[in-house]
Amino acid sequence: MKLNYASILRFQQLVELKDYRPPTKKEYVRYVCRLADHFQRDPAALTEDDLRGYFVHLREHRRYSRSPMHVAKCALRLFFRECVGVTGWTVFEQLRIAQPQVLPLVLSRAEVARVLGTLTEPRFRACLRLIYHCGLRVGEATRIELRDLQNTHTDQPRLHVRNGKGGKDRFVPLGPGMVRELRAWWQVHRHPVYLFPSPGRGWKDRKSTLSQVMGQSGTTLSVSAVQNAFRMARLASGINPAATVHSLRHSYATHLLEEGVSLRQIGQYLGHESLDTTVIYTHLTAVSEARTRTVLEALHRALPA
Repeated sequence: MKLNYASILRFQQLVELKDYRPPTKKEYVRYVCRLADHFQRDPAALTEDDLRGYFVHLREHRRYSRSPMHVAKCALRLFFRECVGVTGWTVFEQLRIAQPQVLPLVLSRAEVARVLGTLTEPRFRACLRLIYHCGLRVGEATRIELRDLQNTHTDQPRLHVRNGKGGKDRFVPLGPGMVRELRAWWQVHRHPVYLFPSPGRGWKDRKSTLSQVMGQSGTTLSVSAVQNAFRMARLASGINPAATVHSLRHSYATHLLEEGVSLRQIGQYLGHESLDTTVIYTHLTAVSEARTRTVLEALHRALPA
């Protein structure tokens, strides 16, 4: 891809000024480079009609799905509006990318208990149980540090989730039972910083125990290792084969909702920017549907015969 256009070099500098994550910065520059390659000229010289045609090309010929189309829109909007300085273009508002209306896969409480009950490796058992307990994304769980477990000697323990999606922090309550579990897990490795240190590859070939290796580790448990542990547990438990680690997060939200926790609180615990994102958990589950039937029966009885 061509990187020698002055406008792309300026865009690289602009992106570095933004508080984006490194993968986002890389993707934004890559999408502008793709635009330059498509037209074989400096993208700063393109017209709005050129860009409109390019978006049609991505959608109709390249068959871009919603996610890459959204990234392309964000990257090129930043390039043309803030780097090139165009004004009056309406193409970015005209390009509509519909959000998919897909209900998340939610496990019943019995299914959660079954899949987590099959875990025998302590590090994966502790990590996945915490993911369900706090509604965490898997990457948020693996990088937890000891300092993130706050007020654990009080009746209001909580987890400080640092640098979650969008680079945002949030606080999530912890139950006393989970605090005891995490203390017991830490006693296994006693790492001075990480809650879930990685033993690394080939640790069995070393002349140290797993606990000793983890206690001296310089990295945290990998996301892929946790995902693989869940896949093995899913197979062993016989639950829905489409379930993933992220299903534990969805289940956490739904089960809290069933117990009467408000949508606004659940949204804060999950780190949602908008309540609209959390509303999706109001879909029917076995518990909420049973309650609905009870209410409907009472309303029906109140009707005159």
